[in-house]
Amino acid sequence: QVQLVESGGGLVQTGGSLRLSCVASGNIFSDRIVGWYRQAPGKQRELVASINGGGSTYCADSVKGRFTISRDNAKNTAYLQMNSLKPEDTARYYCWSPGIPSNYWGQGTQVTVSA
Repeated sequence: QVQLVESGGGLVQTGGSLRLSCVASGNIFSDRIVGWYRQAPGKQRELVASINGGGSTYCADSVKGRFTISRDNAKNTAYLQMNSLKPEDTARYYCWSPGIPSNYWGQGTQVTVSA
């Protein structure tokens, strides 16, 4: 079992920055793929960024150059640094890690970007 707890969301103006944190517990963190999804009202949940145990990363085109995913295995924590935020980044952000038989999800943290 893996538990994921997010923090760091909030209200920010356009152009501002936020850093989301995801603390994992319950299993070996350093080997795990960890990612961030987001879901805006009326839209499907979408993958924003992910990082594997070796540190290789993926970022969606919509956030490339603005968002950076990283991890600190000593703290069992993954981060999403979000810069140059836009109103269209407004969503609930979920920490995710693949699992069998089902994936693991955090409860989410709300990010709201005002125009």
